[in-house]
Amino acid sequence: MKLSVVATLYYSEQFIEEFYNRLVRTVKEITPDYEIIFVNDGSPDSSQEKVLNLRKTDPNVSLIELSRNFGHQRAIITGLNHAEGDYIFLIDTDLEEAPELLMPLWQELRQNPDADVAYGMQKNRKGGWFERITGEIHYKLFSFLADYDYPPNPLTARLMSKRYLEALKNFTETETDLWGLFSLNGFKQIGIFLPKKSKGTTTYNITRKFQVAIDSITTLSSKPLYFIFIAGILISTFAFLYFLYLIFRYLITNSVTDTLEFLLITIWLVGGIILTALGVISIYLIKISLEIRNRPVSIIKQIYKN
Repeated sequence: MKLSVVATLYYSEQFIEEFYNRLVRTVKEITPDYEIIFVNDGSPDSSQEKVLNLRKTDPNVSLIELSRNFGHQRAIITGLNHAEGDYIFLIDTDLEEAPELLMPLWQELRQNPDADVAYGMQKNRKGGWFERITGEIHYKLFSFLADYDYPPNPLTARLMSKRYLEALKNFTETETDLWGLFSLNGFKQIGIFLPKKSKGTTTYNITRKFQVAIDSITTLSSKPLYFIFIAGILISTFAFLYFLYLIFRYLITNSVTDTLEFLLITIWLVGGIILTALGVISIYLIKISLEIRNRPVSIIKQIYKN
């Protein structure tokens, strides 16, 4: 049995040596046949040099160098596409999630041979109050909008079977939410609560988090379009009924002053709703346009592999 480990690099230089040493000790408790695939997602520090030094003593280590920074999820997809193991362990290198988490995930799959995935979940989100609140809002909102079960607070750490990964590769869209695809892919998946530390800083700023939220909703859910349709019907129905009321009121009182003021407010309200609807539709059209272009998930500059 061969075990593949996939990890991404971005400002990771201070973690690599400890991550590698702890990971290898854990992996060797399971199997001596392994590969560790590091994906350099355009990291501007010396992360790549440190991994190349590891390769001098461990031929099981390989490095995929991307031509620039494509983002965490695209780097993960690139690494998964090159994994050859019977089982694939996905983990971040920043040590917020301990490399030793491989062992409880492995034991979970051993105890449930009909399962193809064991993944970690946070019992309570880490980080500052803003990160916790925005993260909670994101997952509750997407769980409400998604057409399938979306696990709350998932970790990066997950152990997958080869057949699950091969099925995952059938999803060829480039603009998507990877964790949504993990759920959409099906198979029996087991989530277990695992600890996660917080290093206090994150490369996901507010703009990036907002972009991820938009990508998650617009690429994996069609419910916003239905909500817009229903809102349009309700607004149109209300406007028609109020129009009848205005006619009746005019016939009784012959007064139009208040009506004109209300009509101005109504025009602003409806105009705002129309602009919002067009904005949502435009986002979907952008996603369709990007998929039609069929751009690659990432561009590999060089692969260092024995």
